[in-house]
Amino acid sequence: MKRALIACLIAGAAVLVTAAPAAAHNALISSDPKDKTSLEVGPSTVTLTFDQDVQGGQGINTISVVDANGGHYEIAGDPTIKDNAVSTQVAALGKAGQYKIGYRILSADGHPVSGELTFTLTKDGTGTPRQVATDNPADKPNDGLPIWVWIAGAVVLLGGGVFFALRGGGTKA
Repeated sequence: MKRALIACLIAGAAVLVTAAPAAAHNALISSDPKDKTSLEVGPSTVTLTFDQDVQGGQGINTISVVDANGGHYEIAGDPTIKDNAVSTQVAALGKAGQYKIGYRILSADGHPVSGELTFTLTKDGTGTPRQVATDNPADKPNDGLPIWVWIAGAVVLLGGGVFFALRGGGTKA
């Protein structure tokens, strides 16, 4: 019994000592246009500002501007990144109503971060939407593995360590 207790204490200490602190993903700190704002004229640019620098690269970051019917108004191509700000050009908007700004960026710690903002256009614009044939990653967030997978893995490793510590006790002389 004493060996089992010592094995559990050692295994628990090993888990606590080797556990890395959680890396903080980027957080959106401001946007232009602001979330839930009303505008008479659509923005020509959408800019999202995060608390940390955003990693760049072709096809990695996306910003979409979508009307209630799924029509896209962002100008095709990669957004512009300057330190912690990501921006994209926007075509003239169409009918008055609610628009969604979807985003997916690669955070400073290497993990994707996604989210959505809304704004309301109060007067009809002159633009027409473009239909996007492929799914836009900004429209369907994927934030990696859920936390329960990591917890289950830690439990299995801890249980395996205790099992082998109890089995490998040796023989009495």
